[in-house]
Amino acid sequence: MPKGYAEGPAAEEAERRLDELERGVTREAAAVERSAVFGSTEDEPEMHFLGWLGEVDPDELFASGAAWGLTVRRIRPA
Repeated sequence: MPKGYAEGPAAEEAERRLDELERGVTREAAAVERSAVFGSTEDEPEMHFLGWLGEVDPDELFASGAAWGLTVRRIRPA
């Protein structure tokens, strides 16, 4: 019997890894990247770094009106 479509965190990780392979990112390079939240705020309307995913909640920021135009990107910490 076929398993069907994968769901949840495992599917997200597999999708992220496939994207990394297409871009030529090695496991070592991917290991040093983190998910960062970017968005705009009233004080700083230009898109900027808001914090690391897990330390800030993009859904909560948006729902509260504290930030908008939110995106999550994988970047290397400085």
